[in-house]
Amino acid sequence: MEYKDYYKILGVEKGANAEEIKKAFRKLAVKYHPDKNPGDKKAEEKFKEANEAYDVLSDPEKKKKYDELGSNWQQYANYNAQGPSQGQYRTRRTRPQDEGMFSDFFESIFGFGDSRRSNVRMKGEDMQAETTLTLEEAYHGTSRQVTLGNQKLNLKLKPGIADGQVLKMKEKGGPGINGGPAGDLYITIRIAPHPKYERKGDDLYAEEPMDMFTAVLGGKAPVTAFGRTVNVSIPAGTDSNKVFRLKGLGMPTYKDPSKNGDYYAKMVIHVPTNLTEKEIAALRQIADNRR
Repeated sequence: MEYKDYYKILGVEKGANAEEIKKAFRKLAVKYHPDKNPGDKKAEEKFKEANEAYDVLSDPEKKKKYDELGSNWQQYANYNAQGPSQGQYRTRRTRPQDEGMFSDFFESIFGFGDSRRSNVRMKGEDMQAETTLTLEEAYHGTSRQVTLGNQKLNLKLKPGIADGQVLKMKEKGGPGINGGPAGDLYITIRIAPHPKYERKGDDLYAEEPMDMFTAVLGGKAPVTAFGRTVNVSIPAGTDSNKVFRLKGLGMPTYKDPSKNGDYYAKMVIHVPTNLTEKEIAALRQIADNRR
């Protein structure tokens, strides 16, 4: 009879704790579950092996007995093959519901299968996904369709959603085990960089053009953020790179889209390149008068 390395079957080290053992079993159970592999005898056998390994390693008493057996397995196997000596009796109890569920190796150690743990209802594996939005989509809100296996999930994303934000879709992950609930799906949101705007929290930052004459004489400079335009009052003598705070012109607040962050506009002087000869002469005269 072949020795079964339950640690190897689950893919864990011998010193693995209960949580690591449970996590490893759940991963294998989801992968080889008969519902996901109909008619696949190899997957069915892997599923049974994982169940058996978990049955032993998750039970402290069975695990202790299995660990103690360890390197003494050959001696134990020889004893089984030769039978008990005079005055000793060895029995093997079986139950119809356990037939085919546990290996001979298991039953030679523990006597008969304990199907309670193998039939326990367990939550399916949690799963991860990502989706990428433009900053405009994050500003206005949008929808996405996520394909996971054979199911298509529709996401409705509120305005103001942030880069790195994680959304949880309950019971949309891996299938449950033995009738247990499905796992959850966690979707990470990524926001693509924007060519103009830099986002910091709910605030937006960007450079805006300001013509030289407005900077010198003062006046109004139009500033636009996602379709909303306001005229900024520019004081006379404004230097380039002066930053103006435009309240409420930033990103919507995710928890309350009726509120917005602010927009910080850095006004950058643009020198005109299409001046007439008359305008150039006038500027030269002004420059000469200031020398």
